[in-house]
Amino acid sequence: MTHHIPDSTTFSQALELLTETGFEGMAGAIQLLMNEAMKIERSQFLEAGPYERSPDRIGYANGFKSKQVKTRVGELDLNVPKVRGLAPDAEPFYPSSLERGLRSERALKLSIAEMYVQGVSTRKVAEITRELCGTEISSQQVSRAAKLLDDELETWRTRTLGEHSYVVLDARYEKVRHGGKVISVALLIAVGIDVDGMRTVLGVSVSLSEAEVHWRDFLQGLVKRGLHGIKLITSDDHVGLKAARQAVFSGVAWQRCQFHLQQNATAYVPRLEMRPKVAADIRAIFNAQDLEEAERLLAKTVDAYHESAPKLATWMEENIPEGLAVFALPLSHRRLLRTSNMLERLNREIKRRTRVASLFPNEESLLRLATAILVEVSEEWETGRVYIRMDQP
Repeated sequence: MTHHIPDSTTFSQALELLTETGFEGMAGAIQLLMNEAMKIERSQFLEAGPYERSPDRIGYANGFKSKQVKTRVGELDLNVPKVRGLAPDAEPFYPSSLERGLRSERALKLSIAEMYVQGVSTRKVAEITRELCGTEISSQQVSRAAKLLDDELETWRTRTLGEHSYVVLDARYEKVRHGGKVISVALLIAVGIDVDGMRTVLGVSVSLSEAEVHWRDFLQGLVKRGLHGIKLITSDDHVGLKAARQAVFSGVAWQRCQFHLQQNATAYVPRLEMRPKVAADIRAIFNAQDLEEAERLLAKTVDAYHESAPKLATWMEENIPEGLAVFALPLSHRRLLRTSNMLERLNREIKRRTRVASLFPNEESLLRLATAILVEVSEEWETGRVYIRMDQP
């Protein structure tokens, strides 16, 4: 691997800043050094320096993405390097130097969030953060940090959105205490793919159910924040979501999740031994080369089950077409948008944390932890590789 020599100018600038301003210049000095470290790491990742011709090169530099990071020495304005031209199965690039630099900060924030959802006292939180971060933290500092965390997460949830070609919607359920009882509440999540093919988490909300009023408020909130340009929405067939989507995004094409559609079909299969054949028939429809072929296979399949499984045939005729909207998209986009499985990773990350708490004291505590998780995943997506090549057929 090529070894890259750090830019001595950067170190000179950092040293000069510390010499002139002392401790007050620490944030600026660290900012300079972090930016330089991330550029070096990108060159090492690509196995080639800037403008260097190398047979070992695995991709190309693709500018920078601004990122503001709050640390113990102050807020840093960082330039996170981006890359392009990686192989489809290659690991995305994200500076490990940034990850290491933020580890204690993330541990602090998430430990506070996780302890809050468990109703742990500030004294206990202080003990845990001391173990995680290697520093003594007072109860007053914990309270202030929690307030800063809530403010930061609210700012992220209400940030301005822009044009996104595709949107994927889903919900999961968590248990919270509400009105003296334990109930299941819905965690509503929206993910978008922008005009450059990059993924981002658009928003998250906690609602008492998936009723239309809750989904409508959530979707209207996305619109008020500037979400526009949507060509397709992918989701499951939640009754409340369907009505809210039609009200807020009337005219936007809807792709019913093919994975859940196939699962739903099993309820209409009259005999257990028929399930593999039915599943294969539905997959054949979804894997057709084009819409015309999919509709031909659907009509053939409905006719085949008309006598042996009439309820299944009727259900397929009425429901399967809702899973065919994706055929209007470029072939390379279909596989990634025909289901809501994109959100499975998000759900796994959320579940991994929420199962520790098992029961949240209120809706606010669930929203705090879920948002903290989604912010990190979204930032990784936004600085990673392109999810969909929008210019490919």
